[in-house]
Amino acid sequence: MRMPRFSRVVLVGALVLLLSDCASVMSRATSQVANNLSNEILDQDDPGTVKDGVPAYLLLIGSLIAGDPDNADLLLAGAKLYGAYAGGFVEDPERGKRLAARAYGYTRRAVCLREKTFCVQLDAPFETFQTALNQQGIKSVPLLYGFASAWAGKIQVDSGNWNAIADIPKVQAILERIVALDDHYEDGGAYLYLGVLNSIRPASLGGKPEDGKKYFEKALELSGGKNQMVRVLYAEHYARLVFDKDLHDKLLNDAISADPYAPHLTLVNVLAQRRAKQLLESGKDYF
Repeated sequence: MRMPRFSRVVLVGALVLLLSDCASVMSRATSQVANNLSNEILDQDDPGTVKDGVPAYLLLIGSLIAGDPDNADLLLAGAKLYGAYAGGFVEDPERGKRLAARAYGYTRRAVCLREKTFCVQLDAPFETFQTALNQQGIKSVPLLYGFASAWAGKIQVDSGNWNAIADIPKVQAILERIVALDDHYEDGGAYLYLGVLNSIRPASLGGKPEDGKKYFEKALELSGGKNQMVRVLYAEHYARLVFDKDLHDKLLNDAISADPYAPHLTLVNVLAQRRAKQLLESGKDYF
């Protein structure tokens, strides 16, 4: 018996909805795999294992993104993984630039998928950019944080490029917007980035190291002292800039003596403790 035309239309509509729901489930599942992978890596206490194993996962997450290129959550998870690897394990400068650029590219794509109005102003003059940024609300904080983190990482590995350096005010503006919307996000992670950005230059050259100090202290407070990279960067960027040896050594010794195990911070803390020992040793000649 032939199916009535109306019934066929209903059936087709039902199939479309079913396939759409299946696609949505698969998209969420893929994003969850990527997030679980990133978190598992961050919970590792053996940097050697991570250094050896992550390249395979970079290829995996790249293939997942290729199969679902409009998944903003997946792009952000991929950027997190690429950025962490570039910043923590890559010694070759050119390779570091390529990986950091990919992390930045992923987050920029995520921004353009979710916030099209803001996206078109990313390369605009600062005032126009700032106006668009100010339209972002609290729901955009995870997106803005991922974007600012990747952008800062891209600048860090290409610090000799004046075009990259010229982007610092925009990165700082995004971080300040995050603080204004939700300063507790990622345990105050935006304050850590702001501490570094404000401690790049001494006050005599236009820097704002005392603002940097306040940001570092706030990052320490909001992280509950569990993120040892805060102490290490505080020592490396602020204490050395103002030649405060006592503060420098105290921060580094506190980082070394702390328990490195904390959810999604273990790898960061182990790397921070390694860096703290190096800074203590080089500090003998620095001060």
